[in-house]
Amino acid sequence: MCLIAFALNADAACPLRIASNRDEFLDRPTAALHRWQLADGTEVVGGRDLRDGGTWLGLSPQGRVAMLTNVRQPVQEPARRSRGELVTRWLQCDGDAERFAYGLDPALYGAFNLVVGDFHARAWHWMGNRDPGAPHSARSSVLHQRALGDGIYGLSNASLDTPWPKTQRLKAALVASMNTDADWLSPLSEALTHDQPVPDPDLPHTGMSTELERALSSPFVRMADRAYGTRSSQVVSLQARAQGFAVTVHEWTHDPAAAVSSLVPDRARIETLVW
Repeated sequence: MCLIAFALNADAACPLRIASNRDEFLDRPTAALHRWQLADGTEVVGGRDLRDGGTWLGLSPQGRVAMLTNVRQPVQEPARRSRGELVTRWLQCDGDAERFAYGLDPALYGAFNLVVGDFHARAWHWMGNRDPGAPHSARSSVLHQRALGDGIYGLSNASLDTPWPKTQRLKAALVASMNTDADWLSPLSEALTHDQPVPDPDLPHTGMSTELERALSSPFVRMADRAYGTRSSQVVSLQARAQGFAVTVHEWTHDPAAAVSSLVPDRARIETLVW
């Protein structure tokens, strides 16, 4: 997953909302949103990477959530373990974020951002294995982390809340969606499927060529020449009910080669949970 905006307790009626795009090579085998189990029986609601077995956004019936992005690096160094297992490890963990972090060796993974949450404990944390002040630097053996309070956050392929234009666009759309009941999906659809690059003066500088920075600068990525692009969009929305909370997970699968993409409600794959 390469772009996320999420709202934590920003609205009493909707204490959690997540909007995200997953960018990936088109030939990487993937299962769409569904319920599946890990080897120990832990139930996961999310898509699945069929090559390495992890996921980029996962929820559990027990109220745990984890979401992942990579951190853009000019040179991709080989890693011993898949970043997608960080999500499933959190869903399996029965301790808090401190205990979870203690058991991680950040040097085993490629550059990552990980957000983990326990809805019932009202505890959310960001973790990453790159210095937030210099996220595109060389490999690090240090795990950086911070607790997250209530608010609106954005995350792409730098550090948490780095103000890249596409991150800011999606955060603004998330705020708009929280401020309307009738058509809350429309601003998210418009932002997540926006495929126009930003002007060159506004491009991030991560050590890649200007051509690549430009191609990756839009929320929805189309790179047919590299067989890479936005494969899916996910929206998670939680609503208070008389007893507990209803969680709805929508996922749209995209063809990055198509001329136009949109988040049409009746074309979404949907899973629901009760927390």
